[in-house]
Amino acid sequence: MPVRLFRIGLSAEYPEPRMFRQPEQLRHAYDVVIIGAGGHGLASAYYLARDHGITDIAVLEKGYIGGGNTGRNTTIIRSNYLTPEGVAFYDESVRLWQDLSQDFDLNLFFSTRGHFTLAHTDSAVRTMRWRAEVNKHLGVESELVGPEAVQAACPHMDITCGGHAPVMGALFHKPGAIARHDAVAWGYGRGADQRGVEIHQQTEVLGIDLQGGRVAGVRTSRGDIATRKVLCAVAGSTPRLLDMIGLRSPITIHPLQAMVTEPMKPWLDPIIVSGSLHVYVSQSARGELVMGASLDPYELHATRSTLDFAEGLAIGNSAAGGDLSLAALLVIGFGLHNATEGFGIVAPLTGQRPSWGYLALLGLIGGGPTFVGTLVGQRFTNDIVSIGFLGLAAGSILYVVIELLAVARKFIILDLHDVSPGHLLGLAAVTLVLGVTYWLMRERDDRHGAA
Repeated sequence: MPVRLFRIGLSAEYPEPRMFRQPEQLRHAYDVVIIGAGGHGLASAYYLARDHGITDIAVLEKGYIGGGNTGRNTTIIRSNYLTPEGVAFYDESVRLWQDLSQDFDLNLFFSTRGHFTLAHTDSAVRTMRWRAEVNKHLGVESELVGPEAVQAACPHMDITCGGHAPVMGALFHKPGAIARHDAVAWGYGRGADQRGVEIHQQTEVLGIDLQGGRVAGVRTSRGDIATRKVLCAVAGSTPRLLDMIGLRSPITIHPLQAMVTEPMKPWLDPIIVSGSLHVYVSQSARGELVMGASLDPYELHATRSTLDFAEGLAIGNSAAGGDLSLAALLVIGFGLHNATEGFGIVAPLTGQRPSWGYLALLGLIGGGPTFVGTLVGQRFTNDIVSIGFLGLAAGSILYVVIELLAVARKFIILDLHDVSPGHLLGLAAVTLVLGVTYWLMRERDDRHGAA
């Protein structure tokens, strides 16, 4: 333990200065108002103050600094894109990242790891070769490598992918890196604050006033502000902010879910990405595995994750580990859980009997995250990760069992005389299918184990 940290622990009062001030009151007017205290909002305030001398700025944040997309992304930094414009833009971003820790005098945990984009088909290999040549032409270090290079960099990985989608090559981007993006928000915030910018957390924007077609002010939960310049840096909340001034945005917000495990011993150095399997994974400086998948097929503005994704991870991880009986049990259990809980909640709200097509559409939307989670869990396995996934699975299975017991108790003890034979037959069929499936798959596993 560092001596400085030990001294802080023994101090009656915290001896270190705050990262930035917390102004008690909003002023009545500012030259510039920035909505959103994430990476983009605070970076804008920082560079306006440092490079352009504009310091009469209020940064407004509904929650806390770095609590939005800045603190919830998968931290990958790269510039191995395909178009010249994209490569130039992101290559400058990589260059900025490399010096930010020195600029801020703050450890951002920036770590160059190397970035593998896997190719599982001949056409994907051709695309990776194309991207590599474009990158080289524009001065970005990327190259096409074979499966043996992927295996050497990540020996824990099964590059056959269970025989379903073997790795045939990869685009290797050596400058690919990771960092703590929430630390970046704090660094930009401190730098802006030191130059006179005011950062107001827990300040929600309620409206934007217009006069003669121009911005005249901002209404907030802590009072009104007069200003002629407003910068909106709120990521997925952009459409709602634009609605305040009568503008429609072509942006549709879809959740891109990710998850972080508990810390474990370092074992994954490079960043692994597969567009075909819709998965990317890296290991943070603290040892957590950071994993993400593809976009969910529905619009959602919440920052919470969904149970479907965790369910899929549990199923995929069980299948990849060879425990097919458990995977099958989880599939049936989660199906029962989603069917009984989902329809039980939604059906009373519809006011009418939904069509079979509508129910099929809802099933497709609800099952998408589970399917993606299954792919993620099947491709990347680890004992500690499995324990976490199966813990989530056990909770859902227990929920289903309790609900079935409750229904059975109601049928048999309380309302038996009101229950139709069809209801009893359905309950018996569900219980029988669950038990028989588990027995059959367990028998199969036992035979394979004996062989």
